[in-house]
Amino acid sequence: MVGDGEAAIVYWLGSSLYLNITNQCSNRCWFCLRNFKQGVGGFNLKLKTEPTTAEVITELKQVLTMRRWREVVFTGFGEPTARLDVLLEIADWIKHNCGSSLIIRLDTNGHGYALNIGRNVAAELKAAGVSKISVSLNGHDATTYSENCRPDFEGAFEAVLDFVNKAKAAGLEVEISAVRMPEVDIEKVKALAATLGVAFRVRDYIQCFW
Repeated sequence: MVGDGEAAIVYWLGSSLYLNITNQCSNRCWFCLRNFKQGVGGFNLKLKTEPTTAEVITELKQVLTMRRWREVVFTGFGEPTARLDVLLEIADWIKHNCGSSLIIRLDTNGHGYALNIGRNVAAELKAAGVSKISVSLNGHDATTYSENCRPDFEGAFEAVLDFVNKAKAAGLEVEISAVRMPEVDIEKVKALAATLGVAFRVRDYIQCFW
């Protein structure tokens, strides 16, 4: 059950495998699931220590043959690009050991360039085998984004848009996602995604219960 035992590095929902490589995040979203839950789907995602590349790969090997997985997704209770080198090493291992049919996806807040100054993040992700990117954007402008996501640095909204443009230019399949809740103007975020030329997806908000 959630909260019991060690935190999960690798977990799954349906036909997707998820990699929880960090709990670090450059946002402090007031609605974030980790503010009021230990994890999802029966998995505890509150890491006591952050896993090494070798530890993640070891756990991946143990579950890869459990079923026919559709995709491996870098997501969890943190921002994966906060540990970009670990992300790239694991993605590269998957690319070379799991066949081309297994999609590698990154779920991100879009702060990859701000967290890795001087790096060509999108190109590095592409080279490592990442093919899809879902960028969380819970605000249609800098003000609403700041109110909802409470980023750690100035210019965060603009950084997300820059990330989307660079990821698209690198040849990655990019979508913007937003949580359906009163504080997010879904139609305006959808229009912004259209302006950027990327797909848009709405995510249901998980209510807090205390």
